Amino acid sequence: MKKKLKLVADSGSTKTDWAIGDLRLKTQGVNPFHQDDCTILKILTGELLPQVSHLDINEICFYGSGVRPELEDKMEHLLKQVFPKAASIEAHGDLLGAARALFGSKEGIACILGTGSNSCLYDGRTIVKNTPALGYILGDEGSGAVLGRKFINALYKNRLSDLIKEEFESTMGLTMSDIISQVYRQPMANRWLASLSEFIIKHIENELVNDIVVENFLDFIRINIAPYNRPELPISAVGSIAYYYETQLREAAKKEGYAIGKIMRSPIDGLV
Repeated sequence: MKKKLKLVADSGSTKTDWAIGDLRLKTQGVNPFHQDDCTILKILTGELLPQVSHLDINEICFYGSGVRPELEDKMEHLLKQVFPKAASIEAHGDLLGAARALFGSKEGIACILGTGSNSCLYDGRTIVKNTPALGYILGDEGSGAVLGRKFINALYKNRLSDLIKEEFESTMGLTMSDIISQVYRQPMANRWLASLSEFIIKHIENELVNDIVVENFLDFIRINIAPYNRPELPISAVGSIAYYYETQLREAAKKEGYAIGKIMRSPIDGLV
């Protein structure tokens, strides 16, 4: 008889980390707010199912970006279509997943700093306060998408040197017109903007580039964290932007009178 297994997922805008015990799998991001049912089912059946079809998945716990309370039933229904034999399926927002992974049963301020950003005041069991993220056009301060936006703004408004601009255009094979088209006319502009982090981090020793990263985190703390009015609590974060720019995040937090606790690239191990 096959051993009954539990599948745990943490999904962002760009990728989904899946775990079954010590086994780690990846697919592209699943977001029920931005993606229609067909797109999500295509990802689940085309990318995930071939990797786990030989296993007896009995429980699924999915934490994902875009899984708002009103979309939890939708996400659970989609997972049930792909895993009809699973006895238990739960879907929750990625912010609750991050908080549980970072703090367990302790109180704290949990943050997501990846392609997008979010934060919450967590009481050790549930989210008690949340500053709305509002997405990369209206909000998402501290995120990779906003970092990319700030970098492009600085690049073409002459806050950065011509040398960096020339290297950027040569490396990316893009002109300013191409970039405007990419952002305003192509889908998933947030992912593309966040992908610029690969170039940015290579130039982090440049004082002006470093300042842009710190400025992004300062905006995040002032706009999203300060309203909780709990400066005595640690700030802990998950996500690639928090992980790769840890030095700049700690600098920004210190300037605003906060202490940084854990920083994890992915919450999946904490969730497992």
